[in-house]
Amino acid sequence: MSLEKQIKDVLNDFEHTSSEKILEILNQIKPQFKNKLIREYLQGKIQKILDSTDDVEKKKQCKALIPYLDWYLQGL
Repeated sequence: MSLEKQIKDVLNDFEHTSSEKILEILNQIKPQFKNKLIREYLQGKIQKILDSTDDVEKKKQCKALIPYLDWYLQGL
């Protein structure tokens, strides 16, 4: 399945998508951002989510990163 299709599936059914799947996709799109600061910021956010043990908090933090998925679909 293409990355674009995976992102669309996540956006269409965010509530039923695992935070692990969302983070996997974010890790795939991270290198495509041209700005190093954006890549580093996103990596920090991803790491913060990975370090969390509360699934509800992970999902809440993933929701805040939805704009990165939208940017990817719009062509960065």
